[in-house]
Amino acid sequence: MLKKMIMTLVAFVLMTVTALSAKPVIIKFATLAPDGSTWMKVMRDFVRDVKTETNGQVIFKIYPGGVQGDEKDVLRKIRINQLQGAGFTGVGMGTILPEVRILDTPYLFHNKREVDYIINKFNDYFADRFEKKGFVLIGWAEVGYVYIFTNQNVKTLDDFKHLKIWMWEGDPVAQVTFKEFDVNPIPLSVTDVLTSLQTGLINTVYTSPLACIVLQWFTHLKYVSDIPLTNSMGAVLISKRTFQKIPEEYQQLVKKKGYAYFRKLTEISRKDNAASLQKMKAQGMQTLHLSTPENLKEFQEIGDRTRRDLVGKFFDQSLVDQIQQALAEFRQKEKTGGGKSK
Repeated sequence: MLKKMIMTLVAFVLMTVTALSAKPVIIKFATLAPDGSTWMKVMRDFVRDVKTETNGQVIFKIYPGGVQGDEKDVLRKIRINQLQGAGFTGVGMGTILPEVRILDTPYLFHNKREVDYIINKFNDYFADRFEKKGFVLIGWAEVGYVYIFTNQNVKTLDDFKHLKIWMWEGDPVAQVTFKEFDVNPIPLSVTDVLTSLQTGLINTVYTSPLACIVLQWFTHLKYVSDIPLTNSMGAVLISKRTFQKIPEEYQQLVKKKGYAYFRKLTEISRKDNAASLQKMKAQGMQTLHLSTPENLKEFQEIGDRTRRDLVGKFFDQSLVDQIQQALAEFRQKEKTGGGKSK
């Protein structure tokens, strides 16, 4: 009996020493989200939870506020292992996996229920393809509805031709979209937009309401469209080579926690965006009533043409067909079920 107790004690000590001596996996993670923002608060909750649940074996070191550069800089650093993960908008995601940009194309979704349905239905499709590109999808983090903000009282599609519209430099989806609007956008980095609004180089931007406030762009704009241009997606990705270093028993835990926390973030972001839009209107921003039947028809045609133009460059026609078929089926179910679009 004494011998058995000694052997059990030795085994326990060895297991404890092994656990203590195991090196934790440290994930250096970058995001454009400023410290103190809702995004960072949720991210830090996720980080603390993961560290606790993995017994300190998975540790995230966060670099907020774009201190590691823009998304292209971050992606380059991940590929040379200076960083191991990041929160990406559609621009960064598309650099890794071009076909995911179909989710950012204009006038694809009619409401948030459609967004949730398509994300859930095609999650495995995109996750598998991200993995083939060397990245593991940890969760979707939606940026939200993107509206047109301008200093001009726009009423028709023709009025857009006279606007000095900003375009996120290097974003081909935006480039094709504005081509279909028959306007010539002014490409600038995000960091140059505020100065350009102040100097009059541009008088129109497209962004989410929350971002418009956080970036202080709203202080130089008078109008906001009553219909979103698109719904902007985001995702949290970790390099596959780093993810594979996480002890196998914790890999699914990290994914499960990620999907839960970033779904929570999406829900919070939707509320924050709605509140931000109301706040700007309360401070004098006026609504552009563009959602007339005639305009809506033209906007839908712009969206359809944009997706056709991107076929073969970013995604194939079969993916467009699958998503549009899924949306048609969902809309029919909502219609027969008495659901109301928001």
